[in-house]
Amino acid sequence: MEERPEIRASDAERQAAADRLRDAVSEGRLDLLEYDDRLARAYAAVTSADLARLFDDLPVLEPRSAPRQLDSAALRAALERMPTVLRVLWLNWFLVIAVNLTVWTLVAVTRGDADYFWPVWLLVPGVLLSGATAAVSAARRRSLPAS
Repeated sequence: MEERPEIRASDAERQAAADRLRDAVSEGRLDLLEYDDRLARAYAAVTSADLARLFDDLPVLEPRSAPRQLDSAALRAALERMPTVLRVLWLNWFLVIAVNLTVWTLVAVTRGDADYFWPVWLLVPGVLLSGATAAVSAARRRSLPAS
């Protein structure tokens, strides 16, 4: 974890240790009882040395890269690369969802019961639209020249 074991462990280090323990279970290196015990010790760890002791009998693994966060600039760039027809379809779908959720909420509040959530059926076209978007994106990636 740290080069100086007396350094207090951060929440991020405890979470990284928990993730590494989860990976050890999925690889079959720890059984569930060992995992549970070590996970409790990971979250209770005070210093980096406490965390390091959890992995004494486990192999050293390459650190996993952090999941890439989709920031607003990346989202904007992805939307700009999307064909106009797909952008229009997605916008229409979101507007239909918003209108239907508003109508359902108003009806449920005025009637006093919310027993059937009929806007769930709007997920079907959303799934189809997702598939179409994925197919178009894959086709565009295949048609790009290799760099």
